[in-house]
Amino acid sequence: MPSNQKRPDRHALILAAGKGTRMNSERAKVLHPVCGKPLIQHVLERLENLDIRTTVLVLGHHAEKVEEAVSGFGVQIVLQREQLGTGHAIMSARAQLEKLSGSLLVLYGDMPLIPSQELEHLFQIREQEDVDQVLLTAILDTPFGYGRILRNERGEAIDIVEEQEATSEQKLIKEVNTGLNCFKIESLFASLSQLSRNNSATEYYLTDLLCIHRSTGKKVAVLESRSPEDLLGVNTREELAVVEGKMRNEIARRWMLEGVTMLDPSSVYIDPTVVIGRDTVLYPGVILEGQTVIGPDCTIRGFCHLSDATIKKGVVIDHCSVVRSSKVGAGSHVGPFAHLRANTVVAGSCRIGNFVELKNTRFGDSSKAAHLSYLGDTDVGRGVNIGAGTITCNYDGQKKHKTVIEDRAFIGSGTQLVAPVSIQEEAYIAAGSSITEDVPPQSLGIARSRQINKPGWGKGRRKRNDPE
Repeated sequence: MPSNQKRPDRHALILAAGKGTRMNSERAKVLHPVCGKPLIQHVLERLENLDIRTTVLVLGHHAEKVEEAVSGFGVQIVLQREQLGTGHAIMSARAQLEKLSGSLLVLYGDMPLIPSQELEHLFQIREQEDVDQVLLTAILDTPFGYGRILRNERGEAIDIVEEQEATSEQKLIKEVNTGLNCFKIESLFASLSQLSRNNSATEYYLTDLLCIHRSTGKKVAVLESRSPEDLLGVNTREELAVVEGKMRNEIARRWMLEGVTMLDPSSVYIDPTVVIGRDTVLYPGVILEGQTVIGPDCTIRGFCHLSDATIKKGVVIDHCSVVRSSKVGAGSHVGPFAHLRANTVVAGSCRIGNFVELKNTRFGDSSKAAHLSYLGDTDVGRGVNIGAGTITCNYDGQKKHKTVIEDRAFIGSGTQLVAPVSIQEEAYIAAGSSITEDVPPQSLGIARSRQINKPGWGKGRRKRNDPE
C-alpha cells in the first residue's frame, strides 16, 4: 500500500454461536470464565487497540446471556438460528457487513490467548499486499483435530482439508488452519455463494474459500503464526484449564518483572484486572480477584483470598484471611483467619486478629480487635480496643442497626453491644456486659447480673449424675 494512500477500514467478525458440546455444559462455551472473565471478553479485548470500526458478533446458543456479557464493548449482534457451519455464520452477518468496505478479520470467540500482534499482522498483509484473503496457519507437533494445509509442488497453499475428511497421508501434515482469516470484504461476499454443503458434516465450511479464491484468480496470502502455542481454542474443560494456566502464568511472570515476589508462582491466582505494588510478597495459595489493588511492601500470606480489595502500603494479610469489597489502610495487620466483608474500611496501623469478622464497618486509626469478635454495621473511632468475644448485635430480625464506638473507648471481653447503641469517647465497658443503652464519655458501662454463690449446692450432685 503506497504511503500516501489511505488505509482501508478495518472490521471484525467473531464467530461465537456454538454450544460447545464437548464442554458438557448448559452454559454457552464463550461464557466459561478464564482468569475471572468470560472467554468472549478476552477475545474482544484483543481487538481494542487495532482501530476496528465495526465488530459483529455471531451468536446462537444462549445468545441473550452472551449479549449481556458483551454489553460494554459496543458490538453488533447477529443470530445464527441454524448451526450450519462457519461459512453459514458469515452468511448470517451479510446484512451487517456486505455494504462495508475494507478488511474483515474473522476470528473465534473461544481463543482468549491470541496475541493482538498476530491480528495486526493479518491486517497489515491484507492492506499492504492488497490480497483478497490472508490465512493464518501454525506448525503443530500434534495437529490432531485441526484442518491441514495442502500445498502444491511450488509450496503454495491450495486447499484446507478438515480432520474428518483427511486421508491417512494428509493427517501427517503438521501445518494446520488456525481459523483466523482476514478478507477483502467485497471479495468475501462475492465468493460466499460458491460454498456448498457437499461434505461429511453437510455444513458450509469457511475453509473452502481458500480453494474457491485460488480457482477464481483471487490473491491469497498465507501467514505462519509466530506464537502457535497461543492459538489454542477451547473445546473441552481440559483445554479450558490449559488456557487458564497459561494466562495465569503470564500474569504472574509480568508482576514478578514489575518487582513482586512470589514464593511459588504456580500456586498464586491473579486476575488480569489486579494491580500489585513493588516489593509486595505473595505466599503460596493466594487468590487475588476482580478490581483488587495492593500497594507496595505488603505481605499476603498463604491461602488468603482477596476480591475487589484495596490494600495500602505495608499491610500484612495473614494466613487464611478473606477480604471482599473492603479497604485496609497503611501499616495494618489483618488475620490470620480474619474475614472483612463488603463495605468495610480499616484505617492505618490497625490490628484485626484471628477469627475477627467485620461487615459494613469503619475501623479507625490504631484501633485493635485482636481475636474472636464480630462487628457488623459499626463505626469504630481511633485508638479503640475491642476485647475478645465482642459482638455487635446489629440485626433485630427485620432491620440492621448501627453501633458507634468513639475514640479511645475500651470494650471488655465477652461483651454484646445491642444496636442501635453508642459507646462514647474514652468510655469503658466491663467484661461480660450486654449493653443496650448509650454509655457517656469517660464512663464505665456495666450490664451483667449480680453473681450469686450457693454454698453446698453441688454436694452429692456428681454422685447422683454419674452413670452406673
